[in-house]
Amino acid sequence: MTEGLSIWTIYDSPPEFPGQFVAVLWVATEPTNVAMVSANLEALRARLAGQGFVKLSRSLDDDPKIVEVWL
Repeated sequence: MTEGLSIWTIYDSPPEFPGQFVAVLWVATEPTNVAMVSANLEALRARLAGQGFVKLSRSLDDDPKIVEVWL
C-alpha cells in the first residue's frame, strides 16, 4: 500500500454489492482492495467513527453512488 492520506469512501449499492453500503479505503488518490460491506449505513459510520475518522458530506460533483467520505 502506498503512503499518504487515508480516506474511506462510502458507496450506496455499487454494482458489485447491490443493496449494500460499501466503504472503500483510498490512500491519497488511489483506491485499495480494502473494503467493509454492510446493509446498515449506521454500522459503517460507527465503525469508522470508532477508529477516529471524521465524516465529510459528499460534494455535489461526486458520483451519485457516493454517500460520504471519512478522513
